[in-house]
Amino acid sequence: MRTRSLSALVIVPVLLVAVLLGLPGITALLVFLSLAGGVEVFRLLRSAGYSSLSWLGTVLAVAFVVSVWASPASDTGVLLVAVGAVLAGIGAFAQKDPRDGLVVWMATLFGAIYIGLIAFVLRVAMTGPAIPDGAPLAFATAERAWFLLLVLGVWSFDTGAFLVGRQIGRHRFIVHISPAKTVEGVVGGLVASTIVTCLMLAGLGQNPLGGLVLGPLLGLAAQAGDLAESMLKRAAGAKDSGSLIPGHGGILDRIDSFLFAGPVVALYVVALVR
Repeated sequence: MRTRSLSALVIVPVLLVAVLLGLPGITALLVFLSLAGGVEVFRLLRSAGYSSLSWLGTVLAVAFVVSVWASPASDTGVLLVAVGAVLAGIGAFAQKDPRDGLVVWMATLFGAIYIGLIAFVLRVAMTGPAIPDGAPLAFATAERAWFLLLVLGVWSFDTGAFLVGRQIGRHRFIVHISPAKTVEGVVGGLVASTIVTCLMLAGLGQNPLGGLVLGPLLGLAAQAGDLAESMLKRAAGAKDSGSLIPGHGGILDRIDSFLFAGPVVALYVVALVR
């Protein structure tokens, strides 16, 4: 616990610096996370028995983030997926056994898209509507505020699920992937993420009742993202995705929830807010 607390003293200031720098800082942070996360994902895939073109997959994941920064409203991401599929397919030709080549092709594209989902965090920050004058968070730019909504929503779910699950958690679920998860913990996390999301939407000058929709969806997506990474680690026989952050594991252990929550919040912004 002491190691985790000391590591948090490093993680939180880095996040605060990124927020204070605004869009350039947030973009730089997400580029680093996609790069480090890509390295960890392809290492896990290799441990699970899935060969890949790890360098190509990692470059593609970073490219997804950069493409959103360059043009958040374009379909560049779809083009990158298509180009990645072509390049990975060509690279897989080097495998003498066609079955091995198929594995390399699929694993490379999977790893790139999986980590590339972090680009939706940047899309939320860049496409979230402006904060109207008079809103409680009007002093902040929309990029910072919408980014914080996503971050605080995920963190509140994680915190609520941990505290409630630890205190009263009795009914476990999906034990073949993550034995420690409980139904009570999930409910506690959903309540926490809903409350925080309602408050953040109110601060952004949006209808806070929207949090009754976004909060649970964000929380469920965060939980699914955590379980998806746990499934990958179990397949690889690994406890953590890496050891970059003492007491916290690797980068992927810290961003797994955001990989699924980012697209959900982005969809909410596009469908219900703009």
